[in-house]
Parts: sequence; C-alpha cells; structure tokens
Amino acid sequence: MTREQWAPDSWRRHEAKQQPRWPDAGALDASLKTVTELPPLIFAEEARSLQASLGQVAAGNAFLLQAGDCAESFEEFSADNIREKLRVILQMAIVLTYSVGVPVVKVGRMAGQFAKPRSSDTEQIGDMELPSFRGHIVNDPTTTEAARIPNPDRLVQAYHQSASTLNLLRAFTKGGFADLSRVHAWTQEFVSASPSGQRYEQLASEIERALSFMRACGIETEQNTQLSEVDVFTSHEGLILGYEEALTRKDSLTGDWYDCSAHMLWIGERTRDLDGAHIEFFRGVGNPIGC
Repeated sequence: MTREQWAPDSWRRHEAKQQPRWPDAGALDASLKTVTELPPLIFAEEARSLQASLGQVAAGNAFLLQAGDCAESFEEFSADNIREKLRVILQMAIVLTYSVGVPVVKVGRMAGQFAKPRSSDTEQIGDMELPSFRGHIVNDPTTTEAARIPNPDRLVQAYHQSASTLNLLRAFTKGGFADLSRVHAWTQEFVSASPSGQRYEQLASEIERALSFMRACGIETEQNTQLSEVDVFTSHEGLILGYEEALTRKDSLTGDWYDCSAHMLWIGERTRDLDGAHIEFFRGVGNPIGC
C-alpha cells in the first residue's frame, strides 16, 4: 500500500482522537488563523540540536532528564513559578552530572503542556454531568456548564503564555541564573534543612572547591559559557492537532517541516493508533518525537 503524501493538514483525513468538541467552527478557524500568523515558538536548528543530543543519550554518552508539570495552568503562571521549576531542573541535572559523569540533556515539560487526554467526554460531578476538563488550552476546570464549553480563544492564550515562558527560560539559562558558581543559591528553602538538601549542599561545596581550583590554575571560569550557560529544551504532548498544525513551519535552510510549538513532542497512550491522525501528523515533522 502506498502511503499518502504528507502535508501539515494530512492528519485531517484520519481519525483524530481526544479532540475537543468545539461548538463554534468559525471561532476555531479564527483562533487557528491567528496562531498560524504568529512567530514560531522554537526554531528548527534548536530541534536539530536536541536531536543530536538525544543521539548521545542513545549511545550511552549522555543522560536525559525530563521534568515538569503533568499539565500547565493559566492561573498559576508567574515568573516565580517558572524560575522555581527551572531551579529544580538545574539541581537535578547537576546531581546527575556530578554522580554519573556524563552531560545531562535537560528537557522541561513546560511552555506548551496545557492539554489533558480524557477517558470520557463527560464527567459526573454530584448531580451534574459536565464536559470533561481537557486542560487550560481547551476549557476551565470550574464545575459549571459554561466553564466547561471548549473555548478556542484559549489556543491563542496558550501560545502567548508559552512564548512568555520561553522568553524567561532563555533569559535565565543564558543570563547568569544557571551559572555553575550559583549552585549554593539553587537550594530551595523547603529542602535546605532536609537530609537530601544537606547532601546537595555537600555536593555544591565540592563543585565550588573544584571551580576554585580551576581558577587557581588560571582557567577563567566566569567567562566560560560551558560553565555559565545551559540549554533547556521544551516538550509537551502534541494532543490538540489543530494547534500543532498552526505552528508547523517549513525550515528555510533544509526545506523540512518542524512543529515549532516545542523542541520535542510526544504521542500519548490514547492517541498512538498507527492509522490515526496523531501518527500521521508527527510522521512528517523533524522534531524528536516521544511515544
């Protein structure tokens, strides 16, 4: 059997599971058109860089750390929350790097992880049967009929929150927050007094001594980008296919297609049918894909 030619919208000829029942097709089209016209959230070269790093993971020369929320929230969005999530990822990565002795590829489930798969279109809450909450990119968790109606304006809001999150991540990871000399500053108050926090402090002291030794040997650690900057990639489940299609762009250098909503996407347990729309969509993009 000859496989059909792929295009960003070829998934529409396949069964698409876990898609919201949008009540207003015109409003949905308008929101998707808005997202299509907005800049990409990530760039193809960044996705290729992650692909190369994952190749090192597969070869046993690096370690993959993926961390973050099961689902992001519109209500809990703040610079402090983003900084604290990044802090935890940096702490975990430094412990792994120091213990295992290989680079750690850091992937955050953030800047796009807004959608939730559901086993049923509706849920029973007391005497009410309401549409299921499918994540903030679709509807609101408030237990009222109006709040649970899928709202396509949320697709645009998800884009803007993702863009803001990525901007802040890039500022933190390239602007000094991730500097290895700050390992003590990454200790969070709620773990500093715990046994785990004390072990982390011991490790941080060892790293600090190693940096002091390097400086004594004439190595300029402050100006070394390998020690002061890190790469943190983003990932989410590519569940809402209209949104993913709207952010799919052709790379001007290679001519290949990339889903520019995140560096890495994954296909969930409920949407991995070989003949389904999700597999059809993701077979055509150059991003690293999880399944």
